[in-house]
Amino acid sequence: MPGSRPGRTVVITGGTDGIGRALADELLERGDTVVVVARNAGKGEAFRRRARQLGAGERAFFVRADLGLLADNERVLEALAGFPVIDALVLCARHYRSDRAETAEGIEETFAHFYLSRYVLGHGLAPALLRADRPVVVNVAGPGADLGLVRWDDLEFRADYQGGAALGQGGKLNDLLGVSSAERYGGAGLRYVLIHPGATRTGISGQYDEPTLRYIRELQRTAKPVSEALGPVRDALDTPPPRPLSAFVEGRELPVDTKDFDAAAAHRLDAFTADFLARHRAAADGADGARR
Repeated sequence: MPGSRPGRTVVITGGTDGIGRALADELLERGDTVVVVARNAGKGEAFRRRARQLGAGERAFFVRADLGLLADNERVLEALAGFPVIDALVLCARHYRSDRAETAEGIEETFAHFYLSRYVLGHGLAPALLRADRPVVVNVAGPGADLGLVRWDDLEFRADYQGGAALGQGGKLNDLLGVSSAERYGGAGLRYVLIHPGATRTGISGQYDEPTLRYIRELQRTAKPVSEALGPVRDALDTPPPRPLSAFVEGRELPVDTKDFDAAAAHRLDAFTADFLARHRAAADGADGARR
């Protein structure tokens, strides 16, 4: 896909709205190559159109994908195989659901979209990231919550689903993903940065019941603008922290040597996820074989 690369190559999920969109536009203006991954083709074309207006059309790429589907995440990895070196991966995509739903692959949507996608893309792009001089993964998820949010016996919320609880658990799973990723790749130079920018006046992606939607709209009245929330993400890209794992909430660094970033819990989640994905792929392969 790419030709010459002025500056860095940065992949942004959820790059057609909010913080992701603002970051994609800014990076193009600065001379970087930007790959945006999102589900809306119209917004993807709008990104490409803005790039052409900047004279940066050859540095702007869009990959359409529903990140809640594992098959689409694998297709994203295939599309990005043409980029042998990726300097940064920014994980911004998020989709809220007030009501529990499963994807076409039979996986609870928040678990699939907010956690499994980030696991698959982070590990799948690791070889290309590790070829960069200063590789960094920026996971915009909301670090620092209590480890008790994780329902180890029901990660897909088959019982007593609540949208906020599912999203909160997703944020904690991403904390643990950061721990295991930093342990696996940190020695090779990768920096993993967990960021919570705080309440931000951005798009409302998802399915909301009326009380939740009213709450979100009221919250946005006092939320910071995207331009202000963008700062910590930009800083992490421009000057990756020296440690393999870092976490920031509204620019304030959190310690990552606490029980809420427990290595044993991260290992447990990593092993569970690897097994979950293996079983899912085996089932999908079996279904494909039966159809043939």
